[in-house]
Amino acid sequence: MDPQLSTQLVQLLAPFLPYLLKGAKLAGQEAAKKLGEKTGEQGFEQVKALWDRLRPKMEARPAALEAAQDAAAHPDDEDALAALRLQLKKLLAEDDSLAQELARLLPQSGPAGQTVIASGNRSVAIGGNASGNVIITGDVKR
Repeated sequence: MDPQLSTQLVQLLAPFLPYLLKGAKLAGQEAAKKLGEKTGEQGFEQVKALWDRLRPKMEARPAALEAAQDAAAHPDDEDALAALRLQLKKLLAEDDSLAQELARLLPQSGPAGQTVIASGNRSVAIGGNASGNVIITGDVKR
């Protein structure tokens, strides 16, 4: 399992958890309306596809479900997000096929039409994951 998978899932799912936990179709429309600036209806549908794969496993683990509920109630609380990350890490470690499937779905879940702009001296723009890379911007001599 990719050690960053649980972190990526939490980053992607956290803003949507209040709507995903409702489970109703109306929740998708509500989420798309509230978060439409960031992801739109298509973005929510992609996140929902990830959640649909995760939900049965989460519901089977009371601690995991509680962590998701806490993260939904307190999306800015780093402790709540860390607890969810830990529960996802445990869940995915137990089910390698689920981890592989989510890893395949995850790249498709990036924001559609993402624009990245770097402006100014020595600025860097990254449109994806640059984890583990070295970025050299050079040195400006005046």
